[in-house]
Amino acid sequence: MKPRHKRLLLIVGALAVLGIATALVLNAFRSNLVFFYTPTQIANGEVPKNTAFRIGGLVKAGSLTRDGITSSFVVTDTAKDVTVTYSGILPDLFREGRGMVAQGKLGNDGQFVATEVLAKHDENYMPPEVKDAVNQAQKAAKTLKP
Repeated sequence: MKPRHKRLLLIVGALAVLGIATALVLNAFRSNLVFFYTPTQIANGEVPKNTAFRIGGLVKAGSLTRDGITSSFVVTDTAKDVTVTYSGILPDLFREGRGMVAQGKLGNDGQFVATEVLAKHDENYMPPEVKDAVNQAQKAAKTLKP
């Protein structure tokens, strides 16, 4: 085999390895990608079926119920509400009227089944996605009022 053919074979092999590595990285990225949706987007049917995503908003006052380790509460962006169920221990900072983000899937009954619940860490902080969602919902509500 001529040196030119060896070099060409080496380049083709290196490109093949690079292509396989890129495909593996992109596949791992796609499988771990989780999108954020607001209660309004969920109520409008904008979420994909059977796909994990995050929901965020404020925990509606008076909506938290606990049955052993299973909790149920309503998340709102002040325009629409979504019921969330979670089996596990809620974070210590989880309270009604405060911001939160939950990750999970939407059930067939329209309830969000959370696998993870995150709460804000102090009085002044609200996750940026939640803050934007609440602000957009409030703006939309103001434009709908006569």
